[in-house]
Amino acid sequence: MTPPFSPEPVEKPSWSQWSIFSSTFLTIFLAEMGDKTQLATLLITAQSQSPWIVFAGAAAALIATSLLGVLIGHWLAKRLAPKTLETAAGALLLFISVMLLWDVVQIGS
Repeated sequence: MTPPFSPEPVEKPSWSQWSIFSSTFLTIFLAEMGDKTQLATLLITAQSQSPWIVFAGAAAALIATSLLGVLIGHWLAKRLAPKTLETAAGALLLFISVMLLWDVVQIGS
């Protein structure tokens, strides 16, 4: 008999490396299209006239922020159940959405 406090084994999805890579690429690529990071990169390139240096700086920044996300995600995944992470991410996104909507309503009035 197992004690009531022991965690249940977590089933990991059986994704291939290619499907993990492609879903991550597509999600991040679509999320970054037309956002303020891309617009800032466009403006810096136009001002500096050094597209390859701007590209290197922007790529290094995106790699650094992605590394931070992966490390924190890995750390959290070892400590929290997947359902808890999903609920927390959903609540955080809902909170951000409400705050953005609140800003829009405040500007409009």
